[in-house]
Amino acid sequence: MKAGELPTEEMTRDPMAFTDRVTASSTKWPIEARRYRLVISRACPWANRTAIVRRLMGLDDAISQAVASPILETIAGDAHWVFSDDVGGVDPVLGVHALRDSYLARRPGYDGGVSVPVLVDIPSGHLVSNDFESLTIDMGKEWVALQRDGAPDLYPDALRDEINAVNESVYANLNNGVYMAGFAPNQQAYEGAVRRVFAELDQLEARLTTRRYLVGDSITEADIRLWPTLVRFDAVYHGHFKCNLRKLIEYPALWSYARDLFQTPGFGDTIDFDHIRKHYYYVHSGINPTRIVAVGPKPVAWLTAHRREQLGGRPFGDGRPPGPPLEKDRVPQIG
Repeated sequence: MKAGELPTEEMTRDPMAFTDRVTASSTKWPIEARRYRLVISRACPWANRTAIVRRLMGLDDAISQAVASPILETIAGDAHWVFSDDVGGVDPVLGVHALRDSYLARRPGYDGGVSVPVLVDIPSGHLVSNDFESLTIDMGKEWVALQRDGAPDLYPDALRDEINAVNESVYANLNNGVYMAGFAPNQQAYEGAVRRVFAELDQLEARLTTRRYLVGDSITEADIRLWPTLVRFDAVYHGHFKCNLRKLIEYPALWSYARDLFQTPGFGDTIDFDHIRKHYYYVHSGINPTRIVAVGPKPVAWLTAHRREQLGGRPFGDGRPPGPPLEKDRVPQIG
């Protein structure tokens, strides 16, 4: 869908076009330090997941990171992720202005959607994958040789079935549900999506009232897939996408859970609320034709005490927290 357009029927997501994987056993795309570049947007929740896992696993130096501008640029009639905020409007490593150039390098003539996150092979400039689900799994399970000491196990074998079940429900009803509501073509579709969003939030509230994390007693892929939606909820989904039955701050357990993770190294230090608001309110001109960008809510509340440690649990299991982000990866501080 082009920027500014509204769908004429219920929104569906195209399957990922590039699903190659960088693995320890691959001969085409082997694990190799500083060979690949992760391209994200600070606004995008799917990209946020990869930024979090990259930090948690200590892959900051092994996989460099590019950040696209929150404002898309129209090229040949379509809205595209670009690197307007970099010097000369060009990514300094990939040497491209628009992310679509990496798609075209891999598949000349490609005319499908251009999404973030993506992993790009630096030597060839070819896009390797835009499959956000496998990117986080592989950073956790395949990049072991380059992970930091004390990196957590985000997808433990013993909990995998439960993690997958939680992820499936959260994705269908909440992660994607807020978009189904925001881009609904009619009242019926909107109300159905909103009901599913808040039914899922209600279930998560009950689940997190007695446990610190979604599955097990430490952070897993389930938390990493839920949290980027929560951190954007009051800032953009509540108003901009009309998911306004309740705010996140009206859910005691979810709000404290979200603050707990925000204050955990690797989570809040990937968030730029300015990028989030600019992207949603400006780019989605079909929903917000004036392109006036909301100024709130003020993010300082994310730093207030959460007291979730009273529920027990260990954020990193048997591991340790990551160190501070690299200087070039740092986001504006709250406060």
